[in-house]
Formats: sequence, structure tokens, C-alpha cells
Amino acid sequence: MADQSREHNSSPMPGVVQNPDPALDIAHQHHHSHLHHGAHAHAELADQKVAYTQGTTLNEPRIIPAQDPNDDALHRLNHPERKELDIEKSAGGYYETEHGSLEKDSNANGIAEETDPKRHKYSGYYRQFRIFIHIFIGMLFTGWWIASVVVHRHDKNWVIPFLFWLAIMLRLIFFHVPISIITRPMHWVWNNTGVRITALIPEKMRLPLGTLVAVATIIVGSFASPETEDNTRANRAVSLFGLLVFLFCFWATSRNRSKIVWHTVVVGMLTQFIIALFVLRTKAGYDIFNFISTLARELLGFARDGVAFLTTDEISDQKFFFFSVLPAIIFFVAFVQLLFYWGVIQWFIGKFAVFFFWSMRVSGAEAVVAAASPFIGQGESAMLIRPFVAHLTQAELHQVMTSGFATIAGSVLVAYISMGINPQALISSCVMSIPASLAISKLRYPEEEETLTAGRVVIPDDEEDRAANALHAFANGAWLGLKIAGMILTTLLCIIALIALIDGLLGWWGRYINLDGEYTLSLELILGYVCYPIAFLLGVPRDSKELLLVGRLIGVKVIANEFVAFSNLQSDPAYAVLSPRARLIATYAVCGFGNIGSLGTQIGVLSQISPGRSGDVSRLAVSALISGVISTLTSASIAGLVVTDQAQFFSPVAAS
Repeated sequence: MADQSREHNSSPMPGVVQNPDPALDIAHQHHHSHLHHGAHAHAELADQKVAYTQGTTLNEPRIIPAQDPNDDALHRLNHPERKELDIEKSAGGYYETEHGSLEKDSNANGIAEETDPKRHKYSGYYRQFRIFIHIFIGMLFTGWWIASVVVHRHDKNWVIPFLFWLAIMLRLIFFHVPISIITRPMHWVWNNTGVRITALIPEKMRLPLGTLVAVATIIVGSFASPETEDNTRANRAVSLFGLLVFLFCFWATSRNRSKIVWHTVVVGMLTQFIIALFVLRTKAGYDIFNFISTLARELLGFARDGVAFLTTDEISDQKFFFFSVLPAIIFFVAFVQLLFYWGVIQWFIGKFAVFFFWSMRVSGAEAVVAAASPFIGQGESAMLIRPFVAHLTQAELHQVMTSGFATIAGSVLVAYISMGINPQALISSCVMSIPASLAISKLRYPEEEETLTAGRVVIPDDEEDRAANALHAFANGAWLGLKIAGMILTTLLCIIALIALIDGLLGWWGRYINLDGEYTLSLELILGYVCYPIAFLLGVPRDSKELLLVGRLIGVKVIANEFVAFSNLQSDPAYAVLSPRARLIATYAVCGFGNIGSLGTQIGVLSQISPGRSGDVSRLAVSALISGVISTLTSASIAGLVVTDQAQFFSPVAAS
């Protein structure tokens, strides 16, 4: 047999490289139908019986797929309407049929439908009778909404049930009707109004005129409202001056001032101001964010039931950090993972990302991370763009880290609410910091390269950690919540102990130069004087004691973390003297992950995702940290500009 193999392999065949190993001979291979053979085999080698083929993998995973410039599909992709469709639907794996309707791509993200672990025997029944199931759900919630309006038309707010019903009905309708029915008329109206009006303005005048409109909006919106006791127009002028100082300093220290895209900066600051105006000045905005904060507070009650089962009712009612805050974090993280499995979180993130992508002209990866940071945190938001991290530009890496430092995650948001922190300020600060982080980062580190995700917003599925079902996702979330709670617990213990050690050493040293009593030398005292000018620029009432106290909180937040700062704000008797305006500004100023501890977290997560970029991440980390801290401070400045009735944010209901 061996002689025959050698004789076979030694037979000449012109143009074909001979295989010395008999196992590679085509005559010795087994025959079966295979994806990589058959119709996709290389035609030139088929007659020569060579067992290798080229380009046969249909779903070859590529970050940058090769594109034929003569391909008609590429021209269709460059069509404006097609671009809008890709931006809105690429995360969900949809494609447009030749009839204009949207269909779900069963092979989206390279996963065949029959191997998707989310599929089970009930999925077939659902797909077959989906229209009837949706009609039943729509009738059920329509009946509920009508009954609620009739029964509680005088004693309940009818707006919230209506919005809830409307959201459900729209979602059910767009399961069967392509959303292009709405988007195409919107695009047509915009192209025939806004685009045409803009075209009449000379190109060199568009940015100056847009900046003038944005500045006029901020000035009028800030100073048109009447004065209150501690929110005089002089205080608002200081807040506006501080905002200009922050922007000027970042412009002066920009990496490349000639490359700054001022459209991104202007739109980012204007969007941040409009969000603050909506939340802090309008009744509708206050009611909406108050409703969201009420839901968050009620969520804590469900976690309290779990604590009562494990301990006693008396212990669950205690306000101790271990029994009130940590269980809420564990439950909330598990609940978020369940929503993530169902695709709810991705849907919200996708909509936010599309808005910032379209309005601020940032890349898709930047828009996704910025939109996701307030919902799932700095590390998890970077995981959403894991396939793209290795290919991010320097400016994109800077922005990804800045977004993480500028906001807080939903997992700790409920913890701060349970501590009695103003929930409306916390939630609105998270949303306001999204455009702020984009604007500040692009001012400090403008884009100088071609981005990979320019022109599209994509949220890839996490194939490695995909849960088998909803119960598996909830269990994984509970375990993740336990790890996050444990990390917070140990970090706080060590940081507070370290600060006490530093204060002890400073106090001992200061007593020998008569720094004791009210002015005992401590880390907080030093940070208070260092951050004193920052507190002044934010618009804190010009009282030396209030400026020093708010400066202390900002310093503690950067050196330690926001947990310690919020704990001091709520429990330290020294901060009880803060006026409502100073307390509100301090809440906005502290609401972010911008601290030295988070610096290590960001470097660790991004370096683990893409080890080859660890050097770039380390070089950009400090600049991104400063940018994230200032992004949070700009939210505090704008809050000082627009808030008029600070007392409503610190009523007993809000702090319960």
C-alpha cells in the first residue's frame, strides 16, 4: 500500500504541487457534502483534483469586509435612505427586502437560526401565530388604559399611562409595519425644509451662525426666568463664566486646535443645556424624571423584601449600607442582565446612539459607548464594541474612556438614591453628561484619522457570554451583581481606612505647627482649598464656608470616589449647612466615575479587551480622566444656570 502511495504521489501532474503526505492525497479523502466544498470550490483546481479551495467560508468574520467598488450593493449602501436604515437597524440584524419591508436576518452576527440558544420549541408557535398574540396584547393594554382613564380620571396622572400604552402599541405595530413609513416622510420633509434652508446660507457662515444661535439660546434660557433667593442672576452669571473657563482651558490645551470639529462641541453643549432646561425648568420634564426616580425607589423596595426573607423585617428596614445599598445593587444588576437578554437595553442604547451619531457627527463606536455608559457602566459599555477596540483611533479611545469617567452606572444609581441623594439630579446628570463627554473629549483630543465605524452604528452580540435562557441570564446577573457589590464593599472599606490613615498622619504633623481644632490638617481640608476655585466657577453661593465644603466634596470624589463624597454629603453634619443651591450643584459635580480608582478600571478593561492597545490606553488615560471630570463639572455649571426652585429637589418625598 505504501509503495502504491509513493507510486501515486510520484506520478507527474503538470502545474500541481505534489503532496508528500499520503493522507493529503485526494484519493484517500472521505467524501461528504460540506459547506466549504461543492459549488464554492475553486474552479481552476477542480479538474486537477486538488483538495483545497479558496474563499469558501460564507460567514467569514471580518472587521473590514472587502468591497468591490463596482458592486451595485455598495452603491445602494451609499444611498442616503439606505444609510439611515443601516444606522437604525444594523444592531438588530435587519435587512431591507426588494419590496421595502424589513426582515430579520437569521444569520445576523454569524449565528444560524437553528443553533441560536434563545430558540426553543415555543418559538415556532410564536412565529406562526405572532399577529394574533400581538393583537391580544394590544387589546389587553388598550382595555387597561381605557379603564385607568375612566376610573382614575380625577385622582391620577393620565399622561404616564397614556405614554406607557403608546410605547407598547407602537412597538407592536412596528413588528409588522416597516418603520420607513415614518422615517421616509420625515427625511423628505427635512430634505425640503432644513436642508434647503441650510443650503441658502454660505458654507463659511453656517458654523458661526449656528454657534450664535446656541449661545443666544443658552443666555436667554439662563437669564430670562425670575430670580430666587439663592439663584440670582449674578450667581447664574458666575456659572456661565465658569462654563466658558472650562471650555477655554480645553481649547488652549487641545492636542490639535486646527482639527477641532466645532459642530460637535457646539451641539454637545447645546444639547446638554436643553436637557437641563427640560428637567429643571418645565413641569413635564420634572414629572417624567420624577416618575423614573420613583420607579427606581420602588425597585429598592423589592430588594428589601429579599433582605427581609434572609434576615428579619426589622433588619431590612435599617438604613445601614450593608443591608440597604448592597442588596439593591445585586438585584438591579440581575434585572439589567435580564433586560439585556431580552434586547431591551440594546434597543434603548441603539436609539440614543443613533441620535448622538446623527446630531454630533461622531463615529458609531463613540456614540454607542457614550449612550451605554449611564445604563451599564464604564467597563460594560466598552465591551459592547469589543470587536472594534483594536481598530479604534487615538481620539476614539480617548472618547471611550471619557464617557466612562463622565457618568455613573445604573447599578450604583439606585445605591445613591437609597442613600437619599436627589434622584432627579442623579438621573438628569447621567443623561446630560453624554453630550458633554462627546463635546469635551473632541475639544481636548480631536479626531485626526479615518475611523472604522464612521457612517454606521453597530452593537455586536456577545457570543461568548450568551445566556441559554432568561433564567440563565438572571442567574448570571445575580452573580455579576454579587461581584460588583463585593468590589464596592472592599473598595470603600480600604479607601476610607486609607483616608483615615492619611488624615491621622497629617493631623499629627499639623499639630506641631498649631494646625488643630477647627482647622486640623486633613486630606479633605487640603482638597477643599485646592478645589475652592472650581467650586466658585460652578456658581456656588459666594460664601467661604460653602465654597470650601463643595470644594472638599469635589476633591474627595476625584481622589477617593463618588461613594465617599456622597456619603459625606448625606451623613457628615458639617455639610448640613449647605444651601439648596450649593447642595444641588455639589450633587451634579460629584455624579461621575472620574476618580483615580476608576482610572485603573478603565485601563484594565480596555487592555484586557485588546492587549495590543494597552500602551495607547495608558498614555491617554490621564487626559481622559481630566476630560471626564470636567464633563461632569459642566453639568453642574449648567444646573446652576437653569435651576430656579432648588427646594423642590430636596423635599421629603425626593429623599425618601
